[in-house]
Amino acid sequence: MLPAPAPPESRRNWILRHLRHRIATGEFTAGDRLVERDLSAAYNLSRGPVREAIMVLEHEGLVVTHPYRGAVVAEISQAEITEILVPIRLVIERAAFRAVAETPPDGLVEHLSGIVARMERRSSSALDAEQLADLDVEFHEAVITAAGHTQSLQIWRTLQPRVRAYFLRDAPQHGEPGEIARQHRHLLDELRTEEPERVDAALTNHVHTYLDQSRATERTG
Repeated sequence: MLPAPAPPESRRNWILRHLRHRIATGEFTAGDRLVERDLSAAYNLSRGPVREAIMVLEHEGLVVTHPYRGAVVAEISQAEITEILVPIRLVIERAAFRAVAETPPDGLVEHLSGIVARMERRSSSALDAEQLADLDVEFHEAVITAAGHTQSLQIWRTLQPRVRAYFLRDAPQHGEPGEIARQHRHLLDELRTEEPERVDAALTNHVHTYLDQSRATERTG
């Protein structure tokens, strides 16, 4: 089913958002071609915004371009998650979480508490994987932003679409909706202690929990 008519935002951003959604939820799977002509006809848009959106997706690592085949949806391989995404995440986030534990920025705990409360509301009735993934990303990005590590934040934002995509891919392995909220509530409680070693251990365990769930997804996929 095609989305509703475009709201008042740039055409490129509108189709970019919808294409990300279709990739993240598995409607477009690894190897599927993204053909400008077909997408522009399906969305009733000119090919310019479609081309621009595909270029952004390629920059984000969600799409790759091959000679003679054009743009295709990239695979989120377990090897990439295990050997690249998770180690980079750990380097960036361990530094950020330790920094904010040592010198808590004003308002950060309250901001994170609000995010966790929204997670808990989303989790109360049914697992809304997309909204929980957005909140998950928002939580971690808030800490990285508060740490003031500009280069780390830039790297994180480059990786973020891939990270969000594997959050969504692995969502069924969480077992029950409230688990994601509980994990982040625990991280927040550890941050409140202002003890960097405790925070570091909690963050490392949190990321490795995602890695274990990701491996479980690969075995059952």
